[in-house]
Amino acid sequence: MENIQVPNKNCDKCHRLKLLRSQNKQKHPNWHNAPVNSNGDIYGNLLIVGLAPGLKGANRTGIPFTGDHSGDLLFDTLAKFDFIINKNHSDTSMMILNNCRITNAVRCLPPANKPIQSEIKNCSIFLKNEIDAMKNLQCILALGKVAHDAIISVFGRTKSQYKFGHNNQYNFSNIKLIDSYHCSRYNLNTRRLTVDMFSKVFQEIAMNLD
Repeated sequence: MENIQVPNKNCDKCHRLKLLRSQNKQKHPNWHNAPVNSNGDIYGNLLIVGLAPGLKGANRTGIPFTGDHSGDLLFDTLAKFDFIINKNHSDTSMMILNNCRITNAVRCLPPANKPIQSEIKNCSIFLKNEIDAMKNLQCILALGKVAHDAIISVFGRTKSQYKFGHNNQYNFSNIKLIDSYHCSRYNLNTRRLTVDMFSKVFQEIAMNLD
């Protein structure tokens, strides 16, 4: 396996995030309450980048996009497009990803689900390492503007030239970046994102993979 750099479970790079982790360890001692590492196929062609762990989701389970509503549409769509091996499993945390990997721009739960710029920057080293380690990477899906901007920064590009927009697409050498609104329950409830819109993004992804 490629060498993946991950944050220490007691990472203290971000004061706010460390404090929140400490508070949650007191409230929920049986939860993960630590930086959430990536999940999936390091040799895959697709990397999905989200915002950050949710309180009762990945912060609890330790696996990106599991345990809360934000992962429901994502895993349903991954199964539809054959990115999950055991797609009939009822527990998303037990699903085995096929040809894809999932991570977050920020590895720890941020207050109010809103990381600040310094926290995104502190985690950028892990995102860059993730991208560099995926030797077969062909496509990156950015779920939301924070993820998009973090990816743009990792590639050393300016955000003003590479703006976020649903289904926007950009080429970085041999890697395609595709944007989507985040698959959060809020975006689905407000219909900013629909199941059909999300499926069309994955249709674009499928067309860009060998």
